[in-house]
Amino acid sequence: QVQLVESGGGLVQAGDSLRLSCAASGRTFSLLHMGWFREAPGKEREFVAAQTRGGTGTFYGDSVKGRFTISRDNDKNTLYLHMNSLKLEDTGVYLCAAADRGFSASARSVMSRTFWNYWGQGTQVTASS
Repeated sequence: QVQLVESGGGLVQAGDSLRLSCAASGRTFSLLHMGWFREAPGKEREFVAAQTRGGTGTFYGDSVKGRFTISRDNDKNTLYLHMNSLKLEDTGVYLCAAADRGFSASARSVMSRTFWNYWGQGTQVTASS
C-alpha cells in the first residue's frame, strides 16, 4: 500500500505562485509513477501533471502547460507541483496520485484515472481576484 499526504494549499490572489507537496510512504518512491489531478465543484476530476518513475517522462494538462511544473525528490519521497501565474479557474482540490501496476506511462494513459491506483486526500487551492 502507498500512502499519500498532500500539503501546501491555501488562498492566494490570481497571478501568485504556490508550491504543493505530496509525501509518499509504503513503497520505494523512485519506483512509482506520480501525478497530480484537481477537482472543482461541479466538474470532473482533471489531469494536471505527471512524471514517470524514472523521471524521464513529464506530462501536463493543456490548461496548465507553461505555468505549472511537476518535480520529485526521491531522497525525500516527495512530489511537488510548482504553480505560477495562478488563475481563478485553477481553484480546486489538488490530489496526488501514484501508480505501481506496471502500466506503460504515456501522455494519453496518465490522463486517465484508471492508470492510478493510489490517491491522497487532497489539498485546497483557492485563487481569488
